Amino acid sequence: MPELHQTLWNLESEDLGALVELALDLRNCWNHSTDPLWNKIDPELWALTHNPWVVLQTSSRTRLESLRDDPEFRDQLKERLERQRRTLKSPAWFQRAHGSPQLNCVAYFSMEFGLSEALPIYSGGLGNVAGDQLKAASDLGVPLVAVGLLYSQGYFRQIIDADGSQRASYPYNDPGQIPVTPVRDKDGEWLRLSVILPGQKLWLRAWQVQVGRLRLYLLDSNDPANAPVYRGITSELYGGGPELRLTQELVLGIGGWRLLRALGIKPDVCHLNEGHAAFAVLERARSFMDDNGQSFEIALAISRAGNLFTTHTPVEAGFDRFAPALITRFLSRYAEDRLHLDLPRLLALGRLHPDRQDEPFNMAYLAIRGSGAINAVSRLHGAVSRRIFQPLFPSWPELEVPVGHVTNGVHTPTWDSAAADALWTQTCGRERWRGTMETVGDDIRRAPDSALWELRAKHRLELVRFVRERLASEFATRGGDPKTAESIFDPDTLTLGFARRFATYKRPNLLLYDPQRLVSILTNPQRPVQLVMAGKAHPQDIAGQALVKAWVDFVQRIDVRRHAVFLSDYDLVLAERLVQGADLWINTPRRPWEACGTSGMKVLVNGGLNLSELDGWWAEAYSPQVGWALGDGKEHGDDPGWDAAEAEELYDTLEKKVIPAFYNRGNNGIATEWVARMRESMSRLTPLFSANRAVREYTEKYYLPAAAAYRERASDQGAYGGSLLQWKQELAEHWASLKFGELRVESCPQKHSLRVEVHLGELRADWVRVQLYADPLDAEPPFLSEMTHGDSAEPSAGWRIYAADVPASRPASDYTPRIVPSHSGVSIPLEDAHILWRR
Repeated sequence: MPELHQTLWNLESEDLGALVELALDLRNCWNHSTDPLWNKIDPELWALTHNPWVVLQTSSRTRLESLRDDPEFRDQLKERLERQRRTLKSPAWFQRAHGSPQLNCVAYFSMEFGLSEALPIYSGGLGNVAGDQLKAASDLGVPLVAVGLLYSQGYFRQIIDADGSQRASYPYNDPGQIPVTPVRDKDGEWLRLSVILPGQKLWLRAWQVQVGRLRLYLLDSNDPANAPVYRGITSELYGGGPELRLTQELVLGIGGWRLLRALGIKPDVCHLNEGHAAFAVLERARSFMDDNGQSFEIALAISRAGNLFTTHTPVEAGFDRFAPALITRFLSRYAEDRLHLDLPRLLALGRLHPDRQDEPFNMAYLAIRGSGAINAVSRLHGAVSRRIFQPLFPSWPELEVPVGHVTNGVHTPTWDSAAADALWTQTCGRERWRGTMETVGDDIRRAPDSALWELRAKHRLELVRFVRERLASEFATRGGDPKTAESIFDPDTLTLGFARRFATYKRPNLLLYDPQRLVSILTNPQRPVQLVMAGKAHPQDIAGQALVKAWVDFVQRIDVRRHAVFLSDYDLVLAERLVQGADLWINTPRRPWEACGTSGMKVLVNGGLNLSELDGWWAEAYSPQVGWALGDGKEHGDDPGWDAAEAEELYDTLEKKVIPAFYNRGNNGIATEWVARMRESMSRLTPLFSANRAVREYTEKYYLPAAAAYRERASDQGAYGGSLLQWKQELAEHWASLKFGELRVESCPQKHSLRVEVHLGELRADWVRVQLYADPLDAEPPFLSEMTHGDSAEPSAGWRIYAADVPASRPASDYTPRIVPSHSGVSIPLEDAHILWRR
């Protein structure tokens, strides 16, 4: 039995073990079948925390003993435990569709995980995505383990002072009060690992979190054996300066991979969720070196095939960079002693220009050079990322920069309300989110107008009650009259939601661009509107904090107080309430700086609609039938004139489209136009932008191919790596000798026949490919056609003739011959970016 509160130690029993098992499994944060148990143990504490582990830890011995003797409670507990065990042991989508032999294990590395407010080790979007993907992987049975850090303080909590300013607070994450348990070795000792830092050894403690079928492992530097400065490495998420960030990323990447090795876990695939985890690339290669007696270059060539890098960053300046002196200080011994690599070769892995000694070390570059595939998190972000990474692939067309995309999705069972869950269950069945969802869209489409409209009414009423209760508590805390909150909001009024991190590029002040016009929208006596705002600005983001204060000041205006609120300390609990209760979710980022955005996806399952900038996920989700769009789908930078134009468009859209659609009612009192959009949004978008779809896409598009590629390269102790390195060395040595000769074209109405002379020099013909390339037309991909070689033009001089026929629908001048590398199983240009064009 795990370490428990002393009360529980004195109550060891089968029933207590069942309670512990259920309380420590974070499946309880999306499967609510056990909620009645925790509510019965301590109703008040359960209502305040919704944290089963805290409820169980805090309960008195007397209370637990009385429940142990309660037959009804015991029967409920036994039934819930047996049901959960059956569910977790039964074959899921992955086992039915693919089977375990094709994929042993995926190791998912992330700096943060937003699983539950019971485990506050997240800050925002990146953590929410990671948490939702873990939950979906559990539902789908994908064999995955996750690795992160256990922060003793986590991300800051937001306090709004009397003058409207944001203040940061950092509560302590007591390991005894959060659902984590120590990782034990085979002898029952607490597992501890070490990483060498300048001057001494850093000891790391290991913890584990149960997430349904999966486990999340967390590393913690707060070990008494460490110096005080090093004990604080895992103290704060995204705090401190570059040195703290670097040491955290060393712990995550190097320490995380060592933890898996210590546990005997041998992943086929290593999924790097953002560049923070890129040091795992080095440690994975080092492990392969030690196991197979290979050099670092061969080990990296082998292991990278099993690594996937997911980038979430929409601007080049957003990647972590470290000064060369800092990398030298922390990694020189590791490079020389463990990788047998001189420091300049290590630094080159994180640089655009390897010989530029003052260039910082870029973690995204390390991740790219150590991975077999790269993906962005929306279709638009894929295009943005290809532009960002273009310098790494000089002379290659931007469209061929090797970055794919898997658009993010949200874990619908986490974000739906009880009422929404009941409606989806009635129309689509209980297993709707655990399979391939083929019929879900058609099933929910059959829900009657009355059921959809009633759903919105229930959600809005619940949000109004929540807002009033929360504000009453805040008023009382500040010495005000809590009854004042009773006049805030109306359950029958159109309710807008806006909540996210407050940063200038997200433009949370766009809605506030013309305050008086916003007031007139909110206070219209015939068609009123109410607005819920929430969000945090990073403690070092002064501009973002000013945006928070502007909203706090606005909602305190006498003419606004009943119609708009700013709720402080935006977290997962508050987010859940808002995405369930808002009729319309608003998002106003500056395109294309929203890599994906997932908050608007969370309203879909609850019947909420979106009004958003054509950025991130909404750029591919929007159609007039499912919501409303802002902007022209183009990039305008930070032009204040464009901000003004979009603010005007935002107000116009609300006044002329959104508000009439909500308040124009039929004879039955239902807003038929609004409900029609609800139906289309729920049917089309909810399955498509779910974590279920995203995880299945990752599995089939990336995990399974990566596992197969890694196993093939790793066979025979990595012998493949030697031939691969020889090929790369030959290309590097002889590429400059390649050249084109004469190009001949013969045309007829149906086709162009092109023949070009190519000088290969010392390179073998099967080490390269000669292609015809034409730029894309409209939205089509580039045209590519392989050219085949026949007899030599001048055999003694190393010339060959390559030929191809192409459609005559385009001029022959559109087609350009080029030479690119070729090797079985190698990703071009990701693993070798040589290219030669005939000019």
